[in-house]
Formats: sequence, structure tokens, C-alpha cells
Amino acid sequence: MAEHQPDNQADDSASGAGAETTPEASDQRREKKSAGKASAASSLYETVVVVIQAVLIALVFRALLYHPFSIPSGSMMSTLLVGDYLFVSKFSYGYGRYSFIGDWSFIDGRIWAGQPERGDIVVFRPETQPDTDFIKRVVGLPGDRVRMLDGVLYINGQPVPRELVGEFSGFDQHKRPVKGRQYRETLPNGVSYMTLDVDENSAGDNTRQYNVPEGHYFVMGDNRDNSSDSRFDVSYVPEDNLIGRAEVAFFSVEEGSAAWQFWKWPWTLRPDRFFVGL
Repeated sequence: MAEHQPDNQADDSASGAGAETTPEASDQRREKKSAGKASAASSLYETVVVVIQAVLIALVFRALLYHPFSIPSGSMMSTLLVGDYLFVSKFSYGYGRYSFIGDWSFIDGRIWAGQPERGDIVVFRPETQPDTDFIKRVVGLPGDRVRMLDGVLYINGQPVPRELVGEFSGFDQHKRPVKGRQYRETLPNGVSYMTLDVDENSAGDNTRQYNVPEGHYFVMGDNRDNSSDSRFDVSYVPEDNLIGRAEVAFFSVEEGSAAWQFWKWPWTLRPDRFFVGL
């Protein structure tokens, strides 16, 4: 009779053979572990490089090309509303002392200088407040004679045509209602835009004549009765103090809201003011 081998003996033999570790197997495991660590390090390095490149591109974009700007007050109603976000092209007028972050007051003049035209909406820093960005519309060029008479803008002795187009209703930065008449004003070069008249006899409706010096510009807010501009303490704007020209309103939220409060967007966004050319 043939002798029968116990099942447990066969199992033990198989288990013993599988548990045996050869030097070659150990080397292969070490190589796989080392390769995994190298791959992880390479992925981390690539991620860091991509982030650094993105930051550098954003810095170059902001420093040399387009400067994002938000509207803090109602001085440019109804063209620009509180809560609008704009792109301001820095290259339009070249680069000066206020074109970059930090103190560049040692720069004299402008690099690749360009000249604003009547009707341009410009961002600048007035001589009286060199640490604050202002945004207004250029209405007077060097050598122009500018004044307001009975609420009408005069340039070089000629009234600028304006046409009543209707009523405006909105809110300022303090959520206070703003109501007034809207006029379409057309400058001598054909640039046309809306102005707002909320007070028919305000301090800025009748002024003396301003003779714009060489190398300076006369600016006004489209909200003619609520704007700190060249009629008042802002005075003439030196060309060296220009930052750029407003090009497009790319985003907008209601007055009193913040752009970063994304959980409120369904109710605070103003999509009809997205990507509006200026």
C-alpha cells in the first residue's frame, strides 16, 4: 500500500519556500522604494516651479501691463459705479514714478511717454495726495482754457454740447441713494459719455477760468456735483503723476459688498457690468 503524505506537511513546505527572501528581491524592493521617493520629490519640484512661474507672470502683468483697480466712491457715476473692478493699462502713457509698487520718486519724467486724449478715463495721483490713487476723466489738455458756467463745460470759450437723456438712480459708497439727471456730453474730439447732475446749483457748476499749464491735464468726475477734481483741491494733474488709462470694467458687485465674499455672489453680482469697455 502506498504511503499517504499528510496535507499539513505539504502546506508547510510550500509556505517555507515562499517565505524565503533572496538578495535580488531585497535589492528590487529598495530600488522601487527609492524610485517612488525620487518621483515624489520630482513632482513637488515641478509644482513649486509652476507656482513660482505663475506668481512671476502675475507680477509682470500687474507691474508692466494692467493694474487692477476698484471704484471706491461715486465720483464717476453713472459711467463707473461703486463696486466696479477695472483693468488700467499702464503702457498707454508710458511709465513714471507711480507706475510701480514702492518708492520710485527718483524717476524724472516718463519712459515711453504717451499723451492722454480728451475723454480718457485716467488713474493718477494728485500732488496734494501722492499716496492715493484717483480716477477721473480728462477734459482739458495742456494750453486749454476750461471753466464751468451754469453747469455747462466750456473748453477754449466754446460750450461742450450736452443732451438730457433721462434720470439716474443708484447708491454711493455709503449705500445712500443718489438721484439726478443724466446728460450725454460730447467733447470736441467726438468722445461721448454720460454725466450726472444731482444739484442744479452746486459749487462746481460755476467756476473761474482755468488755464491748463504745459505738461498738465484738467480732469473732472462724471458725477459733476460730487467729485474732488481739478475744479477743487486736486488741481491740475502733472503728466508724471499718471498711472494709466482705464480700459474695461471686468467685474462688479453691489455697493457695500466685497468681491471676495463669493458666497454672496448669486445676489450681489452685477453681470450686466462684466467686461464693459470704457
